Amino acid sequence: MEKCGEAVAVKITSAAVAATRASISSDVTGASAEGAAAEPPATGAAARAASSSGGSMTARQWFALAGLTCSAFVFNTSEFMPIGLLSSIAGGFGLTEAQAGMMTSIYAWAVMALSLPLMVFASRFEFKRLLLTVIALFTVGQFACAVAPTFELLVAARLLVACAHAIFWSIASVMATRAVAPEHGSLALSMVATGTSVAMVFGLPLGRAIGLAVGWRMTFACVGVVGAALAIYMAAIFPPIPAGERFGLRQLPGLFRNQALVAVYVSTLLVATGYYTAYSYIDPYLAQVAHLDAGTATMALTVFGAAGLVGSLLFSRAYDAHRLPFLGAALVGLSAALLLLNVAAPFTAGIFSMLALWGACNTAFGIAFQAEIIRYARPDEASVAVALYSGIFNLGIGSGSFFGGMASTAFSLSSIGPVGGVLAAAGSAVCLAGLARAGRPAK
Repeated sequence: MEKCGEAVAVKITSAAVAATRASISSDVTGASAEGAAAEPPATGAAARAASSSGGSMTARQWFALAGLTCSAFVFNTSEFMPIGLLSSIAGGFGLTEAQAGMMTSIYAWAVMALSLPLMVFASRFEFKRLLLTVIALFTVGQFACAVAPTFELLVAARLLVACAHAIFWSIASVMATRAVAPEHGSLALSMVATGTSVAMVFGLPLGRAIGLAVGWRMTFACVGVVGAALAIYMAAIFPPIPAGERFGLRQLPGLFRNQALVAVYVSTLLVATGYYTAYSYIDPYLAQVAHLDAGTATMALTVFGAAGLVGSLLFSRAYDAHRLPFLGAALVGLSAALLLLNVAAPFTAGIFSMLALWGACNTAFGIAFQAEIIRYARPDEASVAVALYSGIFNLGIGSGSFFGGMASTAFSLSSIGPVGGVLAAAGSAVCLAGLARAGRPAK
């Protein structure tokens, strides 16, 4: 087969998309989208320095990439931090978990709606100034969350963070690759992806641990302090990078005539909705259904994140040779983990096992979906195609959080696994049937 899978594996490395970006989230996805596009040759002080030094990277370039890596970690940690603090936030405002969970839905829907428009708008600005503005907006949003006196103002503050989130993942990989010489582009992308991966493993549990120790407001304040430090660091160390070519939306209509891409997009919406129907309420689920104490629940979330690294490793080893079987196994495993969540909940070893399966399959399907998009999209459409995937994934995040709240209110908290599993299974069927009919991509 073509080198699409290998390219994605190199760009994303053993980090999950997002997850995200989900994972990736929605977040990883945004980074990969720009990295996959054909960008102009690396420009700016960093790239010129690399070229003049015979291809070796300078210490300043390493420090610049380290700053982007830390930024990716902080942005990804911030996105899903409220999930680990959901019960605390709900208690602080006298709300139910379902009511507080709407904050996750609103955030995701905002990112979905803003990603493409802000990407178009931001393409006209010099990258370093844009990055510093984005980090400053992110920092202000975190401090506003920490002091918000009402839930409505907390949601408004999270919308500031959502604006920063949407722009950051539109420019992160472009800045990484253009800050170095072309031969170091894959390394630059891998470092940004590493930040997202570490956030999935340690970011959410760390935020939860801080929240349990000193309160959820202090968690947002701590992220704000880190954001301010990053702004100062990046202002001092990152080189100026001229704006690239203006981004256009001319390619969008053609994407929806591509049968394989439509199958992936529809499946993404269903699977992401199913995934976040359960994941958005995993904090109260572990406490009230699985009956785990706070420390054990934090450990369980750490296992979930760490399992994502296993899913990424399996992708790099198995996807190229067994594309559709690998994707099918990941989707079936994800659906099974959700459907069997209640069966495993009474047993500590059982719930840990289901979370490990869930985390590994989530990462595996997220990266594989990006590989399928790049496989079937034309090179000039790849950036738009993956950006659209990111927007649809965030629609799934918001919809899943909404449906999870509805299910837990109408039935019980234990219903989120089965409801999410049914949606994920439907998306799995759509994806595998659509890709099987699509066959090989046109040359």
